[in-house]
Amino acid sequence: MAIAAEIAQAMEGSSWVRKMFELGIVLRQERGAENVFDLSLGNPIIEPPPQFFDALRRFVDDRQPGAHRYMPNAGYVETRQAVADALAEETGLAYGAGHVVMTVGAAAALNVVIHSVCNRDDEIVILTPFFVEYLFYAQNHGARAVLVDCDDDFMPDLDDLAAKLSPRTRLVILNSPNNPSGAMYPGSAIEAIARLLQRKSAEFGSEIYLVSDEPYRKILFDEHQYPFPQLVYERTITVTSHAKDLALPGERIGYIALHPDYDDGGELMNALIFCNRTLGFVNAPALMQHLVSGLQTVTIDTSDYQQKRDYLYGVLRSAGYDVRKPEGAFYMFPKSPVADEMQLVEALQRHGVLVVPGRGFGISGYFRVSYCVEQRDLEGAAPGFAAAMSELTG
Repeated sequence: MAIAAEIAQAMEGSSWVRKMFELGIVLRQERGAENVFDLSLGNPIIEPPPQFFDALRRFVDDRQPGAHRYMPNAGYVETRQAVADALAEETGLAYGAGHVVMTVGAAAALNVVIHSVCNRDDEIVILTPFFVEYLFYAQNHGARAVLVDCDDDFMPDLDDLAAKLSPRTRLVILNSPNNPSGAMYPGSAIEAIARLLQRKSAEFGSEIYLVSDEPYRKILFDEHQYPFPQLVYERTITVTSHAKDLALPGERIGYIALHPDYDDGGELMNALIFCNRTLGFVNAPALMQHLVSGLQTVTIDTSDYQQKRDYLYGVLRSAGYDVRKPEGAFYMFPKSPVADEMQLVEALQRHGVLVVPGRGFGISGYFRVSYCVEQRDLEGAAPGFAAAMSELTG
């Protein structure tokens, strides 16, 4: 075999999102692009805010000497301080530059965190439904993924979480607003998780980190406010990116932030910086660091996503789907009208609509719909949703 057996196995069960995306290319060639409505990929169509382009023009015009050279592996101090200032304003906690590492997006941030704190065969607890890459990130570093059930509202099953925490648990990954459900965990749920982690850490004589994966925390609707986990749990490690809030997914810029009151923060920060370098990321892109340092209080206009959420929710409900209205992000996770959601996914494909089966996110019987697409795609998909429902339920 030309490649590692572990990688071959991982590739076999890899992302359903990518499979649907590649299928969309084939279907567009066969049927014409105007007859295919790809709601599978979470690739923001909103352009970055005007302030980003203003900052880019200023940067190009200034031609600052040394702006593209190496910097400290943690990133420019001024960029880290800008992130810290914004976090301090949002949370009321005393963040400083020394609590922040700039990273190559949230994916790199998660890999750096896992590599920094997990020994081989340590356990990473993942709350379902989940972003499937979490499984591969754990595998990358020899850790074992442990999956926790959720209820019908996609909230964590705390009894199941309690049962699955063990002396080997090092991380619990919390993703809110959630991909794929769009559900935001309320403060009460986060407080309950924090109390459980505190109790279990004391019971096991270990440190369990709560890793808060927050790329969607500023994509909120209906005036919801984000409940910061670090306000109730000092062992919180924040990872995020500007892929969604500044619509810069291709620029790969994000950060890790440690709770400023965490006692062993200095040691952990040194490990994060070391792993950022030795995993091959070295440092976050210099150009993006220069630009986002002045954009920490800027966010895209989320009203477009909210309007599309409302439209799609109405379409699905009218067609008879059981679907929870999300508080944030730009996904919905409706229940399939038949137990095997692949039957629905295939029926939708026959009508030119591409969605992702729920099994790709750890829960069968559901499917993910992305509405960070053009309005014409949502409108074009509407008849397909109704037709597939009718086809499967008679």
